[in-house]
Amino acid sequence: MPRHNNAMNSDIADEPPGDPSYAFKASLIGSMCQFTLKPDVLEWQVGRRSGRIRYDTIRAVRLTYRPVTMQSHRFITEIWSPGNPKIQIVSVSWRSIMEQQRLDAAYAAFIIELHRRLAAAGAPARFSTGLPFATYWAGVVIFGAVLVATGSLLVRAMNFDQWAPMVVVAIFFLVFAYQLGTYFYRNRPGRYRPNAVPAEVLPKT
Repeated sequence: MPRHNNAMNSDIADEPPGDPSYAFKASLIGSMCQFTLKPDVLEWQVGRRSGRIRYDTIRAVRLTYRPVTMQSHRFITEIWSPGNPKIQIVSVSWRSIMEQQRLDAAYAAFIIELHRRLAAAGAPARFSTGLPFATYWAGVVIFGAVLVATGSLLVRAMNFDQWAPMVVVAIFFLVFAYQLGTYFYRNRPGRYRPNAVPAEVLPKT
């Protein structure tokens, strides 16, 4: 099975040549997660659990943008296959109680190579991006309603010459709109081909 690498030095590597690997720590107290691309299978190991997934048995792959409080630039690949738990490959790794390490280049290279091998194996997987359709549009509606409500507060503050509250609300409005706008833009529901992975759901390298 794949060797364990130090979480602080997680990267795509060759062991041996032709077998790219990727490792990350999903939580501060959690186990190391290690993945290796063998010629015909994806090998995974999470703590003491491990398995092998043939590329041609993978049923679904979903790529998403999942920011969290301590890491606003975070991406996840989810993989479903018979006889295995849902596999999650994350673009960041915990280093300490206050720090998560971004692995943008290593993550993007590993995910693109995984897709290349899935395409070569003729995997009958469903390749999708973003949130499920119903979840996405429910979120967009709520997001729009909050923007309208916040905008109305700004208008009321202007009518009463309440400049200090208006500045506070305006700053909140801009930050909120930018963050959630980016989230919904990157997480639009969609399908893609394994040889054309959308840039919106991969970190820039």
